[in-house]
Amino acid sequence: MQIDLNCDLGEGMQTDEQIIPLISSANIACGFHAGDVYTMKRTIQHCLEHGVAIGAHPSWPDKENFGRKEMQRSAEELYELVIEQLHILSRLAHEQGSQLHHVKPHGAMYNQSAKDKSIAAGIAKAVKDFDSSLILFGLSGSYSISEAEKIGLKTASEVFADRTYQDDGSLTPRSQPNALIDDEQQAAAQVLQMIKQQKVTSIAGKHIPLIADTICIHGDGAHAMKFAKAISVALKQNHIDIKTN
Repeated sequence: MQIDLNCDLGEGMQTDEQIIPLISSANIACGFHAGDVYTMKRTIQHCLEHGVAIGAHPSWPDKENFGRKEMQRSAEELYELVIEQLHILSRLAHEQGSQLHHVKPHGAMYNQSAKDKSIAAGIAKAVKDFDSSLILFGLSGSYSISEAEKIGLKTASEVFADRTYQDDGSLTPRSQPNALIDDEQQAAAQVLQMIKQQKVTSIAGKHIPLIADTICIHGDGAHAMKFAKAISVALKQNHIDIKTN
């Protein structure tokens, strides 16, 4: 058994270099919510040193709110926003002799895509037009996945180690006090449940079926390093290899 373990990186956190050896895929901020050319180059370099797949982490243009404020843009503007960010990171990857493996939208763009067909479709079209071989990471069971699959784009259904779930399979909004998981053993247990049982227990105690192709750890989380270590150990103890899709 194997699973992809991904982390959002290049967002200015000090633990990126320590986390990269423990994961298989990195989602690198493209400068619109965090990061700059220097952080992108440095993160790509560390990923290449450890055989970690390089992914773009596009966002709404919103450094002030770390990309977590919902925005509305026309279909054309959304398309250009995504394309521009893919070009930026792809060019830097090519300069180091590598290329993009996947795309995972960030923050509000990710969450809006999960519940809004038009945004999901717009992102999927931009990714496919840029490079049809790329894999789109999206919330398991959401429009992000179904709209991408409609146009023949490869997808990876993503689940979260450090977030709680609602009864409908959506993530608990960050505005609520119980949205984040703070204990690394709880996070590791949730990861194992999602991989081995293909379900997650909601905050109300309901078992929600889901598909888990890739597990996310938020690199900006207060416990990111502890979570990465605990989850890596738990996966190895359960004979689950950490590998890209």
